[in-house]
Amino acid sequence: MRAPRLFTDQPLATGMEITLEPGASRHIVTVLRFTPGSSITLFNGEGGEYAATLHGGSGKQASVSVGRFSDMDRQSPLAIHLGIALSKGDRFDWVVQKATELGVAQITPLITARTEVRLSAERQQKKCQHWRQVAISACEQSGRNRLPCMIPPAPCRDWLSVQADVKLVLHPATANSPLLPRDLSPTSVALLVGPEGGFTDDEVSAALGLGFTPLRLGPRILRTETAPLAGISIVQAFWGDML
Repeated sequence: MRAPRLFTDQPLATGMEITLEPGASRHIVTVLRFTPGSSITLFNGEGGEYAATLHGGSGKQASVSVGRFSDMDRQSPLAIHLGIALSKGDRFDWVVQKATELGVAQITPLITARTEVRLSAERQQKKCQHWRQVAISACEQSGRNRLPCMIPPAPCRDWLSVQADVKLVLHPATANSPLLPRDLSPTSVALLVGPEGGFTDDEVSAALGLGFTPLRLGPRILRTETAPLAGISIVQAFWGDML
C-alpha cells in the first residue's frame, strides 16, 4: 500500500518531530486507523516531500518523525493561470480540484457581467480558505508538492491585463479556430473561461484588445466546469507535460 500523502503548513526538515494539524491527525488516526510505525509522506508546498513515520497520538494530535527528503516536484513546466467566472454550488470546487490535478499554477475566480454569484467580503474570505483546502486535497491525491496559488475573486476586466506568453479565451462562437501552434515554446499561458451564460460581446472585445486569442473547443457547447479542463488538457498536451 502506498503511503498516504499529507500536507502540513509547518516547516519540514529531516530529523524533526512534529505534531500534525487536527485535520491530518484525524485522517490518519481515526479514518485510516494507522498505528505507531506506519509510514506516511509529508509535503508543505515548498517543493519536494518527506518520508515520515507515525509515532502515535489521538485523533486530534498525531506526532510524526520526519525522515528522508525527496526532491520529486511533479510541477508542470508550463505555468497556467486559469481565470474562470465564479459558478454556483459545488461546480467551482470541482474546477479547482480538477485544475489542480491537471497542473495549473494559479487560479483566479472572476466576476463577469453574467456571473450570478456575488460574495460579501466575509463570505469571500471563507470561500478562499475553502478553495485552498480543496486544492490541498487534490495535491495530496495527485502527487503535487506545490499548491496552486488561489487568488481572491477579481473583476474580469481587471484580470485581462494578466501577463503570460500566450493568452487564450475560450469562446464557442469563434469560427474555424486554428489549432495551437506547436512551434511556439511558451513557459506561461493565461486561460480565460466565462460563466454559464457566456461572455458578453464587450467582454470578448476587451479580451481580444488585450492580446487574447479566441479558442473554440469543437462543435459542442461545454459547461463552464467542463470547458476549463478541456482547455487545460489541450495546452498541457501542446506545451506542458501531458505528452
